[in-house]
Amino acid sequence: MKIYTIKALFEHTVREYRAVIAACRELFANKIRDYGTSWRILRLPSLTDQIYIKAKRIRSIQEKGIQKINESISSEFVAIVNYGLIALMQSCYDANTTLDLSLETALADYDRTVAETLDLLMAKNHDYGEAWREMRVSSITDIILMKLLRIKQIEDNQGKTLVSEGVESNYRDIVNYSVYALILMGFPENKS
Repeated sequence: MKIYTIKALFEHTVREYRAVIAACRELFANKIRDYGTSWRILRLPSLTDQIYIKAKRIRSIQEKGIQKINESISSEFVAIVNYGLIALMQSCYDANTTLDLSLETALADYDRTVAETLDLLMAKNHDYGEAWREMRVSSITDIILMKLLRIKQIEDNQGKTLVSEGVESNYRDIVNYSVYALILMGFPENKS
């Protein structure tokens, strides 16, 4: 095992993060080329539910040990990354924002959202000291599901909270935990 200084480990994490995001971004861009920005029609609760479905499928496969649909767990985590980023982007758009964004605009918004989310990851990584590297992917799945249930509760309460960090913070955590899972699974090199 290679020994890293804390600074080198953080730099290594950023490189791994960027490699995962590059693969996610490529899929996002290709889907826009195929479908346009049809995702713009989705309200935040619909995006929450879509992410929930993906996370539940991952957990089901992890528990059963088998799957009947030939879509990998890593492809589901990639979908969670992209839907999470879309949710964060949607939360920034107002009622006057067109549904039909250009590829360039959508990618610029994607990149801005990734940069903000990476900033959060680095701040938390500093405080937690790369503890995620010792986690099981199944635990990451459970944390994502817990955060989704929190989001659903906040949405059901029309955004009213007493102590919560809010929906956006939970979406950012979901994106970052999904990236962690993909790194732990060896993605994008090992697209299993």
